[in-house]
Amino acid sequence: MAITRNLIIGGEHVPAASGRTAEDINPYTGGVYATVAAAGVDDVTRAVAAADAASEAWAAAPPSFRAKIFLKAADILESRTDEGAELMAQEVGGVRPWAEFNLHLAAEILRSAAAATTAPQGEVLATNLPGKYSLSLRQPFGVVAAISPWNAPFILGTRALAIPLAVGNTVVLKPSEDAPLACGLFLADALLEAGLPDGVLNVVTNAREDANEVVGALISDDRVRCVNFTGSTHVGRIIGTLAAQHLKPSVLELGGKNSLVVLKDADIEYAASAATFGAFMNAGQICMSVDRVIVDRSIAEDFTARFVEKVSRLPTGDPNNADTFIGPQVNQSAADRQYGLIEDAVAKGATVATGGQRLGNAVVPATVLTGITEDMRVFGEEIFGAATTVMPVAGAEEALRLANGTKYGLTAGVITENLSEGIEVAQRLRTGIAHVNDQPVQDEPMAPFGGIKESGYGKFGGQAGINSFTELRWITVQQRGHAPYPF
Repeated sequence: MAITRNLIIGGEHVPAASGRTAEDINPYTGGVYATVAAAGVDDVTRAVAAADAASEAWAAAPPSFRAKIFLKAADILESRTDEGAELMAQEVGGVRPWAEFNLHLAAEILRSAAAATTAPQGEVLATNLPGKYSLSLRQPFGVVAAISPWNAPFILGTRALAIPLAVGNTVVLKPSEDAPLACGLFLADALLEAGLPDGVLNVVTNAREDANEVVGALISDDRVRCVNFTGSTHVGRIIGTLAAQHLKPSVLELGGKNSLVVLKDADIEYAASAATFGAFMNAGQICMSVDRVIVDRSIAEDFTARFVEKVSRLPTGDPNNADTFIGPQVNQSAADRQYGLIEDAVAKGATVATGGQRLGNAVVPATVLTGITEDMRVFGEEIFGAATTVMPVAGAEEALRLANGTKYGLTAGVITENLSEGIEVAQRLRTGIAHVNDQPVQDEPMAPFGGIKESGYGKFGGQAGINSFTELRWITVQQRGHAPYPF
């Protein structure tokens, strides 16, 4: 029997004002896993009103009070590992290890948020004015709109709300239509059980056909003062434009065309393992996934043979099976798009080194393509799925030109036994993140996470994340004597 869930507004579970609902589909079976309330503009207005009403009291709450809630919620999430794993398998086709990692990191994000409640809130500035204190202070915006994605639902849903809440904002969360439970309601349940006051976090789920209207109403509401979104560059451009039209800051973590650069003196076995993990964790449905393995031509043949051997052995199919590594894509449309990229490449001369065959149940087998040329769609488009490319180059300079020759700039990895060269290459990569002797799929709650170019702007995590979700204000206090005026 399908799960049924309502909106969360002002601490209450309420149906949409229209009474409408939306279906949440299991991508592997095609069956209905859950039915959720389909919010409209009136529901968005109610949710923002609840967040606005709770804003002043939450901002004034002692940091220790806020911290205790996040710490308790973290423990609650980890205690629900089995439930969370089942939810991710049914809702987005996530395999068990990926689900467990999601829950663990989500809990760590909440614990990091607990620490953020006591971060310094400003500093005393130098001043030329006698008898005056000059202060810079960081204060919450008020109401933050958060739009969370489906692909790493516990991690990215938690990231969308944790630091904004920790620094004193209230949040209206709109989770993805593909994972309204995992990246929205499931997380809110834990926080509310942990004692989060009514109205501080509100969740509005919606039908896919209403997404533009719901997001538009959320961002355009005058009481919403900041927006964060994780998802595709196409949608991020729309959200960023709308936020800018209303003069609201936004944090956008968008797509990537991420490279793993394998230099000539790399350990080939290690590089092949790094590439396999980086390209195919969560069936490649991660913004940080390796789209390009750029390998020095002198070792390309040996590397490719070892890489293909590893990839060809990845267990594929039902996400409910304990040994499955490559589960389904989020829906059949996503699978068909990836098959389209593979078929376009093959038609233009690429070779399928492994994978490529059409499977059912929205599954794409782990696929490695070689012989890539610039006229192929896969050369420039983000794959975001269970396929990657191997591209030989003549040394580090050519590797850098290829890696940097994209509109995206999210993350990258460099594999080499020559550490000094690896650091130099990493510093020259035009990405927001780079890892030496590791692959690109990494996240830590205390680190500044975000891209450059068309991979977005603003940062989640660490002090940079705190800065993203607070306003910097200048305040002075005439604490000795009176200020002199010329007239």
